[in-house]
Amino acid sequence: MSPTPEERLCELEFRLAHQEDHIQALNDTVNRQQRELESLRTQMETLRQRLAEVMATGLPQDPSPEPPPPHY
Repeated sequence: MSPTPEERLCELEFRLAHQEDHIQALNDTVNRQQRELESLRTQMETLRQRLAEVMATGLPQDPSPEPPPPHY
């Protein structure tokens, strides 16, 4: 026996409600990932600037030799 139009309408409304919930969950996930991505970009830029500063100041070319560890 085929479902009545009323039953079909209820089923469609039920499916639509679940789809809307899933779409909202996916949207929330995308928004959270976008915020995380922006945070990571900011951190990366900060690290890039710090590295450029370190490279600009230069590293010691001939560091003084360290004494051997005591067990030698």
